[in-house]
Amino acid sequence: MTFLIRKKIARRDWLRGTIGGAAVGVALPFLDAFLNDSGTALAATGAPLPVRFGTWFWGLGHTPGYAVKAKTTTSPGITFLKECEALIPYEKEMNYFGGFNMPLDGRSNYTHFSGWVASRTGTAPSSSVEIPAPTLDLLVSDHISAGTRFPNIDLCAMNMARANYSARSTNARAAAEGNAINLYQRVFGPQFADPNKAEFKPNPQVMIHKSVLSAVSEESKAFVSSLGASDRARLDEYFTSIRQLENQLAVQLEKPAPNQACKLLPEPKPVEGVDEHLREGLEVDTVIENHRVMAKILAMAVACNQTKVFNMTFSDEQSHMRKPGQTYTHHLLTHEEPLDKVLGYQQTAFWFNCRSMEGLATFIQAFKDIKEGDGTLLDNMMIFAATETNYARVHTVDGVPIMTIGKAGGRVKTGNHIVGNGDPITRVGLTAMQAMGLPMEKWGTRSLQTSKTITDILA
Repeated sequence: MTFLIRKKIARRDWLRGTIGGAAVGVALPFLDAFLNDSGTALAATGAPLPVRFGTWFWGLGHTPGYAVKAKTTTSPGITFLKECEALIPYEKEMNYFGGFNMPLDGRSNYTHFSGWVASRTGTAPSSSVEIPAPTLDLLVSDHISAGTRFPNIDLCAMNMARANYSARSTNARAAAEGNAINLYQRVFGPQFADPNKAEFKPNPQVMIHKSVLSAVSEESKAFVSSLGASDRARLDEYFTSIRQLENQLAVQLEKPAPNQACKLLPEPKPVEGVDEHLREGLEVDTVIENHRVMAKILAMAVACNQTKVFNMTFSDEQSHMRKPGQTYTHHLLTHEEPLDKVLGYQQTAFWFNCRSMEGLATFIQAFKDIKEGDGTLLDNMMIFAATETNYARVHTVDGVPIMTIGKAGGRVKTGNHIVGNGDPITRVGLTAMQAMGLPMEKWGTRSLQTSKTITDILA
């Protein structure tokens, strides 16, 4: 579920509003009865179960030496240390990537920005706002999202619309949903068709909305011819999303197949404090609870085949979380908190890092709790968990940690600690996209360009 952040051009505002109102569709799920005897493929065609892709972002990295025990060579086994204790139960379902570098080719390290842009687009930005290429989640979405209601769903537990690390370009960055009730209504509200109900009545408004979108597309042709090259490129991106929505609306007219994994959740209760945008940031307990509720809704949305691609932000790149009763945010602490003379690290900043990893554990469990085929939903997924820096206190971008979770339908081997030995971090993204079926031989630009996949994790 993606909606573009509002701009000033009136014509595009009107089109965007129309599209937002027409974002309706139904699931195209499957029943266990349609699987083969082993529960690993569709019986009728032999096609494998669908594989989904998602990203999970947390701000401000790790505390070096206290998160994951370093290795010198790639091998099975990940030793999670105190900061990552919450991830120990999931070691066999994850891969950890450390020791990869992020060459910037003389460009500045724009703090809390260059790290996530380079690792997700394959190109180091030339300014503090440039997003030079589409992020990898959108490349995956373009490849696998046909037939789903939402090409991707973007969420932020801190309820900060711009804290979403998915974008087509500098001027086409999606906004994240940050309210669990709004998320529930978008996915499971009146326009959701329960695949397990016997009766099905197509919504007559769907045809009206589809006609409106088609009319907008036709009307746009004359308008586009009067624009410059830059504006034409931006409108091309925008009308690509319109075409996607038209395809989704066509799906709305089809009766969804039953799906035993899809179970309609009760509407969540409001998470207290999530809509209070205090200048000093949100209390960490509010973020954790909002994240927990949204993770459950998102996992069921994936199980109900509402989407195959998503982005979840736990905390923004400058982590505005704070402790109750305090004004110092996590980000400010990484700059101003002194090192503890006994422990050797910033004690409160470290505490926030631990909360982030607890959040990731909660997220993983939400997908693992849902049975699918002969395993779980997590088995048929790849979650790309990443941050924007290695050590926030000094803003390092070399050695930025990345983790993948899930076996991607058997395409990926898990439980490995991969040592990069200074190779470009884009090797991880290229490998993830190839695992998702993209016919991509190389990815990235300049020193970040690579054609070297990480074969150690490919099944």
